[in-house]
Amino acid sequence: MRIRFYRARILTMEEGREVFWGEVWTENDRVLAVLEKEKEGSWDGETDGKSGNWDREIDCDGNLLMPGFKDAHTHSPMTFLRSYADDLPLKEWLTKKIFPMEERLTQEDVYRFGRLAILEYLTSGITSIFDMYLMPKAMARASVNMGMRCCLVSGCNDFTSSVEEMEEEYEQFRQYDPLIRYHAGFHAEYTCSRKLLEKISDFTHGKKIPVFTHLSETASEVMQCREKYGTTPPAFLDGLGLFDYGGGGFHCVWLSEEDLRIFERRGLYVVTNPAANLKLASGIAPVAEFLRRGIPVAIGTDGPAGNNCLDFFRETFLVSALAKAKEEDAMAVNAMEVLRMATVNGAKVMGFSDCDVLAQGKAADLIMIDLKQPNMQPIHNVATNLIYSGSKSNVKMTMIAGKILYEDGKFQNGISREEIYEECEASMRRIFENR
Repeated sequence: MRIRFYRARILTMEEGREVFWGEVWTENDRVLAVLEKEKEGSWDGETDGKSGNWDREIDCDGNLLMPGFKDAHTHSPMTFLRSYADDLPLKEWLTKKIFPMEERLTQEDVYRFGRLAILEYLTSGITSIFDMYLMPKAMARASVNMGMRCCLVSGCNDFTSSVEEMEEEYEQFRQYDPLIRYHAGFHAEYTCSRKLLEKISDFTHGKKIPVFTHLSETASEVMQCREKYGTTPPAFLDGLGLFDYGGGGFHCVWLSEEDLRIFERRGLYVVTNPAANLKLASGIAPVAEFLRRGIPVAIGTDGPAGNNCLDFFRETFLVSALAKAKEEDAMAVNAMEVLRMATVNGAKVMGFSDCDVLAQGKAADLIMIDLKQPNMQPIHNVATNLIYSGSKSNVKMTMIAGKILYEDGKFQNGISREEIYEECEASMRRIFENR
């Protein structure tokens, strides 16, 4: 499939490159060319003899093409718990509401609810997700079925999974599908015994691979770890060798000075989740401090049971606005820094190195942003418009691996939202009966 996008504003997210007018050509799952032109110009020449013979030509009419957003922390199948357990503190929310209902899930449920989440990701311009949940085989199947690029991460813990399962998944998903990757991980320090964590450390050392986990999400989590082990979660886990080959933490709201030095020394990623942290009253992550120290930051929505909305525009706005409020500095964490977190850094933390920028030879994962809507006018600065006034309503098109999956409010390639809704409703009736 060869597609030509022309008369477009283009933001490649390449370092130092501003928005320009031009064209993007894709062939199958790759970007064939990114061409810079004079304003509203049309490319008439040849590029390595590869022009012409298009399966489709799309007039962008001055709208923006850019890399898709990377949602770097998700629990996709938790759509079934959206609005079920709101306005509760995290520990009560998890132990009394979430964990008991999750025990009723089947593989087919996870597949169905994962597909529902992917519909929502597409409407938000999200082209890759970093998903931690039960029954990852079902989520892998849902992702491939829907065309979503997904890096699965193990949620190993004392209750629902084991190191042996993680080892099996690691081997299986290495060769599963080009859309799928896999990272070692575990749910959190507080859901894993020391013995289990030591076994995970042995496994990751044997493979020399990074590991990811929920980390220092709440003040009570840190306090309880200090009471149990005499130190903070990052320091305890680092002492077990879990970060010897890199990785990172989801949330990272309550990091000490020692923790920050561990992140610097180990080259760890922070994946910040501002909306979920606010809703669950977990706190505000020190994103500006991360950036001052050179700690790479990516952005996640967290799960739809805690957020409750998989809206990447809301997340990006909050990353910047909360940092400004925390720092009492309107210049803190500017729009381009947030866009880099939302695209380039997200791709890197997942290991999708060919999805970071819009350039020749990279994966054809891109979105079109409608700049003709009132909230994007006038166009003084495209980047700041995206972060400070953009919304899901501005996502005109989402393409993953060269396939247009969402366009002008409609899902493409045979994706039936009605079928997905009906399947989810059937699962819901079974799960919630006699609760």
